[in-house]
Amino acid sequence: MKKTTGTNRSITRKWRPATQAVRAGTWRSEHGETSEALFLTSGYTYDDAETVAARFAGEAEGMTYSRLQNPTVAMLEERIAAMEGAEACRAQASGMAAMTTAMLCQLSAGDHIVAGRAAFGSCRWIVDNLLPRFGIEKTVIDARDNTAWEAAIRPNTKMFFFETPANPTMDVVDMEFVCGLAKTHGIVSVVDNAFATAALQRPLEFGADVVAYSATKLMDGQGRVIAGAVCGSEQWINEVLLPFQRNTGPIIAPFNAWVVLKGLETLDLRAHKQSENAMEVARFVEGRVPRILHPGLPSHPQHNLAMRQMDAAGPIFSFFLDGGREQAMAVLNALELIDISNNIGDSKTLLCHPATTTHHNMGAEGRAEAGVEDGMLRINVGLEDPLDLIEDLDRAFDRAGV
Repeated sequence: MKKTTGTNRSITRKWRPATQAVRAGTWRSEHGETSEALFLTSGYTYDDAETVAARFAGEAEGMTYSRLQNPTVAMLEERIAAMEGAEACRAQASGMAAMTTAMLCQLSAGDHIVAGRAAFGSCRWIVDNLLPRFGIEKTVIDARDNTAWEAAIRPNTKMFFFETPANPTMDVVDMEFVCGLAKTHGIVSVVDNAFATAALQRPLEFGADVVAYSATKLMDGQGRVIAGAVCGSEQWINEVLLPFQRNTGPIIAPFNAWVVLKGLETLDLRAHKQSENAMEVARFVEGRVPRILHPGLPSHPQHNLAMRQMDAAGPIFSFFLDGGREQAMAVLNALELIDISNNIGDSKTLLCHPATTTHHNMGAEGRAEAGVEDGMLRINVGLEDPLDLIEDLDRAFDRAGV
């Protein structure tokens, strides 16, 4: 395998994010292909027994098995790490594989985690249901409240976990304060950055230790594959995360990694254009609904903080209807252009009802605590002409009596 300047860290770190998204991590074979090669193989052969022994012993570079290493996957990992400003990255089979791995690789019975209340439903399920099964204690707080983080710390607190902006309430966490607090107490901070990606927000610059992703979302950006990633220091990735991943197997398939590599090439363009479109749509929606949560709007209670941490506010926001679930369903059913879907980050505009989809498994009490109301709708604004989206929403609002 012929490596290029895309794998030279001293070079790639000088590049700006848009360039890193296209070039970083690129390897080329002896054929000199311009597009990254797709290596569909589970195993590898060796010239002699000594070579394979040296690789398994960690004494020589090279592939051993695709549950641990694959050239296409390695390219994706190097590219995401470069974009994030991280020393290392490990790609995962899905976003939830990334979140689960980031937590379980470093938590043990008797440890304590502090987590933000507003989060994707499956992330809350891990915190609320899975971790306690293994004797891991948890405290769930309003992550917007800096004093709540400090008050929740115990002698056995090992991790802070939060999303910013959070799904679907768009809560914004003061990363500099929270991650700084974590470092002061020897706590590992893990940030789910799926709503923004490194194109719009880089948590490591604000002191985060670990950044986790659903690469299914903006990184792929076209609803094609399931993927995830975890970034951190080389020591943490290799000594803490890698043993867990090697032995439990949440590895991404090479084809999925290749698709995400292609998605990253246009990530900067898509993320900023979709953010721009979302702002235009949000300004319209704000004039029609009782309440809207969009970090880019001055009406968002944490607008100033969001704008300090993010290059743009992203393509996703939520809004509320007075008519509850019935009216929310009526809006969804009246759409002609926008699709009803629980995915986000797609280049197509998608609208969903979190209470009956992404956060259904939390139950009514859990949703109330997380701020997920029956009248809430969450929208992912895509690359369509925003005027067409506004016309579709205007028509749907009229039919639903909004």
